[in-house]
Amino acid sequence: MALTPRLSGQVAARAHHSRAAGVLQRIAPFFAIGEVSGGPLLIASIVALSVVNSPLGHDYERLWDTALRFSYGNLAIARPLAEWVNDALMPLFFLIIGTEVKREFSKGSLATLRTAILPVAGAVGGLVIPIGIYLAFNYGTPTQHGWGVVAAMDTAFSLAIVAMFTTRLPAAVRAVLLAFAAIDDVFGLLVIAFAYTATLEWMYLLGAAAAYAAILLLLRAGWVASVAYILLGAAVWVCILGSGIHPTIAGVAIGLLLPTTSRLSEQRFAERVQRPVDRLRKAQHAVANSDDEATVVREREQAQSELGYIHEMAAATDEPAERLVRILTPWVSYLVLPLFALSNVRIHLSGGLIGDALQSPLALGIVAGLVIGKPLGFFAAAWAAAALAGARLPEGVTWRMIVGIGGVAGIGFTISLFIAELAFAGSEGTEMAALAILAASLISGMFGYAVLWSAAAPAPAPAPADESTRQ
Repeated sequence: MALTPRLSGQVAARAHHSRAAGVLQRIAPFFAIGEVSGGPLLIASIVALSVVNSPLGHDYERLWDTALRFSYGNLAIARPLAEWVNDALMPLFFLIIGTEVKREFSKGSLATLRTAILPVAGAVGGLVIPIGIYLAFNYGTPTQHGWGVVAAMDTAFSLAIVAMFTTRLPAAVRAVLLAFAAIDDVFGLLVIAFAYTATLEWMYLLGAAAAYAAILLLLRAGWVASVAYILLGAAVWVCILGSGIHPTIAGVAIGLLLPTTSRLSEQRFAERVQRPVDRLRKAQHAVANSDDEATVVREREQAQSELGYIHEMAAATDEPAERLVRILTPWVSYLVLPLFALSNVRIHLSGGLIGDALQSPLALGIVAGLVIGKPLGFFAAAWAAAALAGARLPEGVTWRMIVGIGGVAGIGFTISLFIAELAFAGSEGTEMAALAILAASLISGMFGYAVLWSAAAPAPAPAPADESTRQ
């Protein structure tokens, strides 16, 4: 979620002209377009909290609970608007997660056993310890089944905090966090699939498997046109939805299929387009210098043909996984996740609720699991992997930074709220869990930021602006 070098330089330059630019430079990572960003999600969460606790709160919740109905002949499906957001839009977010997981395992920090040991061990610790802490508070109570709430972190917020130290922390810190997040999210999705699925419709599940296999066959055959993949992906989603498993799993499953290498290398591209470029130049020259209308029409058609060939060759140099993430990311960051927050954050803040939370095993288990369990589990397991399995910290990364990574991993906002809705749907536990997740995420975010700030290199002093710079 770091800003691009060019954009980072632009923001830094603005600091010479405006004091506000320094503040903008701090918050810019929360609104970066390049990857899923947490800024719009944060704003939407604040708006939802404000409206729910205003006189408009009842009407606002009723809006999201209103059934949206689709029908064709005798076939009809009606679900509350909030469920459509969770079931139809959130799979796009998990599609990006699945793609990122695939990229990490194929060419990122998890590509080799040696580089994967530390984040894998840390992720296991970051799963087991928080769940153990939660169960210590809730074992044998009606809220015991909510242990999945502390299983996964919020990748968008965590990466945004690390991105605030773009020039002061080693790049490997972000790589470790991303690898940790990839495995952590996989655990969270497995929790959704197996712990919170009540019944299975096997015919639908077989249909999803058939559509999934068809996508695999098309990939094997080198099929390029995207329409077939879109239709089969939609079929996977529909069948997963009908099977009883939450459709977010469809997003992850399809993301894991996306190729992480391009069909054509840059070198082969240069070799293949040289002659078409020459023919294009020749055709343009003929159009510009010919008075014969038939010749002009023929050469223009030739030019268009060469441009089409060059366009297709250029598209072949693009990695499918990267292209899909690039297309989906702005929509997920600025539409899907904000809609999720607006429809799911329904915490009625009151003295009574907060007082109950301070004595509730559910709330205490969630806060302790995320705030204490995540950094403790990640650090302890990573240290054990280094001591017993020969894992090494990446160059420039210190153990204090590992604690900071574990700290921001305690931000469990998006997936935690998602799992809480599945675990406590229709009960009072949903609101209590949401309040605890909000509190834990705030504490974890501040703790992680403080630790990373103490571990980061000092910020470079801004260069003095001369008269020409101010003008």
